[in-house]
Amino acid sequence: MTKHLARLQFEADGPAVEGEWAIPDTAQDRYTEWVGLYGTDPAVVIRLIEESDGRERVRKTWTAQGEVEGPGT
Repeated sequence: MTKHLARLQFEADGPAVEGEWAIPDTAQDRYTEWVGLYGTDPAVVIRLIEESDGRERVRKTWTAQGEVEGPGT
């Protein structure tokens, strides 16, 4: 089963607040909400992640510099 996560860190490599959903649109909505609330803080990192078979694939990463999509984020 694939899980869809939104992960918020108030500093890179710091503790995370995370939500997990079976429906990708719900995770996307939370990611978007967190970007709106916290996205201008220069230390914040927000990620939209797909997890399958215990492996995480980062779909999007947001920092104060903007959004990066896809692999390598």
